[in-house]
Amino acid sequence: MTQTSEPLWLLDPEALAKVHRLELIARGVVEGFVGGRHRSPYKGFSIEFAEHRQYVPGDDLRDLDWRVYGKSDRYYVKQYVEETNLRATILLDASGSMKYTGQRAARHAGRALSKFQYAQYLAATLAHLMINQQDAVGLLTFDTQVRRYIPPRSRPGHLRVLLEELAGTEAGQETALAPIFHDIAELAHRRGLIVVISDLFDEPEALLAALHHFRHRKHEVVVLHVMAEEELVFPFDQLSEFRDLELAGRRVQLDPRSIRSEYLNQIRRFVERVELGCGQMNVDYVPMSTAGPFDAALAHYLAQRHVRVK
Repeated sequence: MTQTSEPLWLLDPEALAKVHRLELIARGVVEGFVGGRHRSPYKGFSIEFAEHRQYVPGDDLRDLDWRVYGKSDRYYVKQYVEETNLRATILLDASGSMKYTGQRAARHAGRALSKFQYAQYLAATLAHLMINQQDAVGLLTFDTQVRRYIPPRSRPGHLRVLLEELAGTEAGQETALAPIFHDIAELAHRRGLIVVISDLFDEPEALLAALHHFRHRKHEVVVLHVMAEEELVFPFDQLSEFRDLELAGRRVQLDPRSIRSEYLNQIRRFVERVELGCGQMNVDYVPMSTAGPFDAALAHYLAQRHVRVK
């Protein structure tokens, strides 16, 4: 899909129509308050001062605390409870394996979607939904390291910041999920919602340990597990060359029929282990195949979640 400087292509009108009546409601206690939508540990008025945090590019200059600057010669912005309703951070996997586009991939805007493009649409639609709920949304893209971090904010203009970052991000390096998730868990002090959008290609025990780190820090976690249909059913039946999307030049020729049984067994065990581990930690695990429309999959999850949370 050709990306342009105009990021609004990520907001598909049909997708928004399917989710606009739905909500992403926090399951547990969150640090903030929106008219009763999310449970909050705070007491007092919605304009109650919450905390300072260091200024990052993109923050509104009107929120700078000039008194603090005068004392410390550093820029800090003021945050209020009303600005930290539900703090959600979308963790978007931008590793090379996400570039894969299968022959069975759903078509959108006339093109078959790669796993990464599918994930871009998911992230954009969720960001739009939550900002319309007056929740604060941030974005973190990663491969073997954090590529870009945009802190959560809830103002309408923030959506365009997120969309521009999504539209300008390309997948391309190796994967290192677990170490990055541990680092993020240590840095994310205020409890909120963590949404992981990834194919989860990592050692499952290390991955689950990293997700548990988020839960230990009192975050709620949703995992949108995006895979291509070919990765799930391995339909290949002719001698083929398989190329590693994360390590340049790494290719292998083989007869897929000779490994199909073992491959399917391995992928089944992997998916089952991740799903079981997430369930044991009360983490929402949502399998998504790029063979199906992203908007239908997201709407189905949100509807099910709404029933459970309510």
